[in-house]
Amino acid sequence: MAASYTTASPTSVLSTSALFFIGALIMRGAGCTINDLWDRNLDPYVARTQFRPIARGAISPKKAVIFTGFQLLTGLGILLQFPTSCLYYGIPSLFFVATYPLAKRITHYPQFVLGLTFSWGAFMGFPALGIDLLADPAALKAAIILYGSCVSWTVLYDMIYAHMDIKDDRKAGIKSIALRHDKETKAVLSGLAVTQISLLAFAGTFAGAGSVFFIGSCGSAIATLGLMIWKVKLKSVTNCWWWFKNGAWLTGGGISAGLLGDYLLRRDDVELQTGSDYSEVYDLRNQRYPSK
Repeated sequence: MAASYTTASPTSVLSTSALFFIGALIMRGAGCTINDLWDRNLDPYVARTQFRPIARGAISPKKAVIFTGFQLLTGLGILLQFPTSCLYYGIPSLFFVATYPLAKRITHYPQFVLGLTFSWGAFMGFPALGIDLLADPAALKAAIILYGSCVSWTVLYDMIYAHMDIKDDRKAGIKSIALRHDKETKAVLSGLAVTQISLLAFAGTFAGAGSVFFIGSCGSAIATLGLMIWKVKLKSVTNCWWWFKNGAWLTGGGISAGLLGDYLLRRDDVELQTGSDYSEVYDLRNQRYPSK
């Protein structure tokens, strides 16, 4: 697993990351459109959402459905840029994308369903770089644990987001984790942070990550999540919005920087050991998925 982690060329890592970023934006947009379709009769009763295009009648549900189709087709186009095996990992996520809006009607934990949806990329990153999860037990364990870490992180910052609508949600009968745990929110946030960071560290262990990852990624997550939980004012809509909008970038940026630093350092070690630029003699994606 550690070898696979370092042998992917910088070009492959960069291009794959760019495709994931674009795909995430597209599919998040599709998820938002689907959510607005489901909630078109609820959004008018919530101050923050009452002026959304479908809720205020600026766009008809029929046009929104057509637009969603274009978004999903564009997302499929991005998915087809990856190895064929990624299709088998990517398509099941559509179930969560389509059903998340229903969760807030039947459970106080729709944020958990959102976490299952947003975190799906944790599984897809491995096959995207040519790592067969079914043939590599360590990689499979790392993917599952990383998925759990991302789910915890999503629930954490979306719980803060839910506090912006807590009064209107109560009136409209919309369920959320913020309503269920209003009095002990910061304790729940702290528990989610501990879970997220612990699972992130375990995922790094199974992936064969080095000290830069644990210090950079896990260390920065401890600092940024701790700061956010300490400073966020849950009764202030503007403050919750600030931390929701910026907190994810602060924590995600630190985790990404640690991953990048660990990759570059370990790759340099491989090149020193082999005496050559590894990308010239071995490209994991091309080896696993040869061109036709």
